[in-house]
Amino acid sequence: MKRILLTAVSLGALSLLSPAFGADLPYAKAPSAAAAVYDWTGVYIGGFGGGGFGNHNYNNANGPAGFANFTVNYDSTGGIGGGEVGYNWQSGNYLVGVEADGFWSGIKGNDSSQALGVVDQTDLRWGGTLRARGGIAVDRLLLFFTGGWAFGDLVHTSTAPGFPVDQFTNHRSGLAAGGGIAYAITNNVIGKLEYRYYDFGTYSRAGNPLTPNGQLPYNVANTYSVVTLGIDFKFGGPVVAKY
Repeated sequence: MKRILLTAVSLGALSLLSPAFGADLPYAKAPSAAAAVYDWTGVYIGGFGGGGFGNHNYNNANGPAGFANFTVNYDSTGGIGGGEVGYNWQSGNYLVGVEADGFWSGIKGNDSSQALGVVDQTDLRWGGTLRARGGIAVDRLLLFFTGGWAFGDLVHTSTAPGFPVDQFTNHRSGLAAGGGIAYAITNNVIGKLEYRYYDFGTYSRAGNPLTPNGQLPYNVANTYSVVTLGIDFKFGGPVVAKY
């Protein structure tokens, strides 16, 4: 009987002391949740719009002696908008990709302010690019640069008093380069601000000895700068956990 009584008392004492001993024992914390990091990898499509200006250098270097190297510089301005498709691949914080786009343009201007009697005007009507991309990603923020091939449809119109209007179209190939900043608003929707520079080279208007509206043969060099805002929708490349 005494043995049974001592056993019961011992068990009771141990049950009272076990929380105190447990408080002093080491324990493993529950693992914390891994931080989610945005992954830019995937195909995307989108649209953009904005405005820009062009610079045009008119020169009649092909004219006869005494008239050659007459130069006029004029600007053009207007809106631009279009769509794009591309693919990004991200490794660590670095990103590479490829992008193609097509755009409509209302950028046009002339040299009427020069008061030369003859007025030359250049309109960039549409175009597109195929470019490589590279950048540095910091979670949902991306700083990128881009460069590649560009093409554009430029219409030149020349008018002179007493002569017919002389208008012709130039399909130009050239270079495009630029950069910008993008932010993933959601896992699939991306907003961006971008600057783009286009160089469509020089087109010429021949004449024998004069152009159809009575000018000396001439050529025009053309460059453009545009700033756009865009929205892209990305497929694939989910948010991943960073350990």
